[in-house]
Amino acid sequence: MKIMKFGGTSVGKPERMHQVKDLITRDSEKKIVVLSALSGTTNALVGIGEALAEANKDLAKERIDILHEHYLKFYKDLLKTETARVKAEKIIKEHFEFLNIILKISFNEAINRDILAQGELLSTKLFYTLLQELDIPAVFLPALDFMSIDENSEPELKKIAEKVKAILANYPNDRIFVTQGYICKNHRNEVDNLKRGGSDYSASLIGAAVNAEVVEIWTDIDGMHNNDPRVVDKTRPIAQLSFDEAAELAYFGAKILHPASIWPAQMYNIPVKLLNTMEPEAAGTTITAKEQGTGVKALAAKDGITAIKIKSSRMLLAYGFLRKVFEVFEKYKTSIDMITTSEVAVSVTIDDLSHLEDIVKELEAYGIVEIDNNQTIISVVGNMIAESRGTLAKIMNSLADFPVRMVSYGGSRHNVSLLVDAKYKNDALKSLNNGLFEW
Repeated sequence: MKIMKFGGTSVGKPERMHQVKDLITRDSEKKIVVLSALSGTTNALVGIGEALAEANKDLAKERIDILHEHYLKFYKDLLKTETARVKAEKIIKEHFEFLNIILKISFNEAINRDILAQGELLSTKLFYTLLQELDIPAVFLPALDFMSIDENSEPELKKIAEKVKAILANYPNDRIFVTQGYICKNHRNEVDNLKRGGSDYSASLIGAAVNAEVVEIWTDIDGMHNNDPRVVDKTRPIAQLSFDEAAELAYFGAKILHPASIWPAQMYNIPVKLLNTMEPEAAGTTITAKEQGTGVKALAAKDGITAIKIKSSRMLLAYGFLRKVFEVFEKYKTSIDMITTSEVAVSVTIDDLSHLEDIVKELEAYGIVEIDNNQTIISVVGNMIAESRGTLAKIMNSLADFPVRMVSYGGSRHNVSLLVDAKYKNDALKSLNNGLFEW
């Protein structure tokens, strides 16, 4: 069995949904098809939730109506027969009645998660209706029946595997199963989600649960590129990456892949392929345990970073100083991206600012705290970078014209990370591209 995940742009237009239908039916292999919400839908649902959180029901209603109109047009372009259109109209009516009912009740976070789930529920039901219209045999597999997270919002992989295998056992002769990405149930049995970009995570978790032969992530670009094609003119797709290299790139800003989606596949040694829905014959990127070649393979940039420096002349003599600093971040469940230390100071970076004020207040007990906002981490990723002669010199020479706030080198054999002010990001990526890649 293989897993085929299609993102929002791959299902965002009726003709794209037909392309997805063609892709999943071009072979007879058994497959689970994981769909995201139609492009733009999740943003619209977030906007509805924000309006309700501000008690602005008129704005929420306006946003619901705009989204409703989009779906009423979408299904008419997607489906041709009257029978299928009646089914689709009923599906859309049911979900938008739910959204309108929410306008009349007290808003809370649990309801917000219900709102956010509507996108994937709509896309999968409409796609399944298309398959039915075309007499393509398939099974609808609701993710809420098997996908779950614990009280720490971590996927319950063992439980997921048990449930999905039990469901699949009821359909021994079926070849195509359609399910939702992103959505799940939490430990309170409420509708929840795997956070933004979580459909990749869903696909990888399902792949691990059924021990799939491959997880295919279908998007609108032909694989992971060696730099950000939105910033740099000359980029190229990378044919092969190791799990570790791909994880570094995903975590540090490569948008094509959700950062958490690597570990389930890596744990069960399941290859991941990044493919292009619009160019299905393109080779894309294959991610496996195997490491090929040495040196730099790609660059990624992570925005929205804040640097925190704690300076204390007592550091050198203070036993347990770093432990106390890290316990502050642990207390507020705030993860750290980069760390550098000296005899008198430690600098860290974070991207979650929700508890920044409290963190700073507690850190001030240990020394002088300085904050730099609007920073960007540029990550240089490859294999055995630390062992590759001259690589660090090339990196630093490429950044000679830019002030570098922090450098993390040697913590990973796959990654050198540099912190720069966000205003230098684009020019720094271009300069690194010229300095590190030969054309």
